[in-house]
Amino acid sequence: MRALRYHGTKDLRVEHDVPEPKCGDNQIKVKPAFVGICGTDLHEYSSATFIPTKENPHPVTKESMPVTIGHEFSGTVLEIGSKVQTDIKVGDKVAVQPTIACFECGACKDGLINCCDSAGFIGLSGGGGGLSDAVCAGAEFVFKLPPNIDLDIGVEAAGIQKGDDAVVMGAGPIGLGVIQCLKAEGANKIIVAEVAKERQNFAKHFGATHILDPRHEDVVAKCKELTGGQGPQIALDCAGVAASVKTACLAVRANGRIVNVAIWEKEVPFNPNNVVFGEKKYSGVLGYLQKDYRGVIDALGSGALKPEKMITGKIAIDRVVEDGFEPLINEKEKHVKILVDLSK
Repeated sequence: MRALRYHGTKDLRVEHDVPEPKCGDNQIKVKPAFVGICGTDLHEYSSATFIPTKENPHPVTKESMPVTIGHEFSGTVLEIGSKVQTDIKVGDKVAVQPTIACFECGACKDGLINCCDSAGFIGLSGGGGGLSDAVCAGAEFVFKLPPNIDLDIGVEAAGIQKGDDAVVMGAGPIGLGVIQCLKAEGANKIIVAEVAKERQNFAKHFGATHILDPRHEDVVAKCKELTGGQGPQIALDCAGVAASVKTACLAVRANGRIVNVAIWEKEVPFNPNNVVFGEKKYSGVLGYLQKDYRGVIDALGSGALKPEKMITGKIAIDRVVEDGFEPLINEKEKHVKILVDLSK
């Protein structure tokens, strides 16, 4: 079958002789239709972090590069394992949660499979990937899409309370998704710090109440001004740069929460006093649990989330680098989410 394989830094190859995976007894085989290019994919393209090397195969999949990539994907069901009990049928439209976990470590036993000691993702850690003609996933990670949700939309822990104010650092694909979730959860003021003009426009479209440009405005001072001098209850860092962490920590009010949503390529300076003074709480999120994934699909079905306008391009599998990765890296003003259309 056809698959886009990661052989190393900036080395992606479309291969046509990859063996089609066999559907396990507890798995569902899916024919991917659309695959989103994620910020993590861009990080891996430039510097491998998640993708296992020859020297260090992934502990669960036992695989190492080359691996098939693509972890944000939807598709149609090709086959259902013999031991799977589900209302999903062959031909149904589904979205796949790409979680890989050992199910044996302490975190997994506590139900926190997204924090597994051997955590990984289909499309990054082996076990196949969305950028292929077929991929198998555990039945518990395959979710039927509502009939009103098209497959291109199907590819898409802050503790926010209704009426809370929030500041979002960065309005890339993750930041825009966060903005929509904040709006759906009933946030009051949604303040967004972003430098790119087009992404500022997208942020406003998706529910931001105030747009700040960190190049020309004091984000910390402005956040406090907009919230009666206190600062918002929560800051979500979706930018992943040192300045955004510092700003997020200083912007929230006393006893406020800072949530790291970004993935980092390297260490950055961090002053703990920025959270100690004010007894603020800094936490991170990685991946999601099934209830989170199901919740997003339900929100899409009800119309609470409407991410259609985040899709700024659809490309073919043999043009992923030229028409996908390079524009997202070099032309951030123009693009938010580019999908690979596997029918092309």
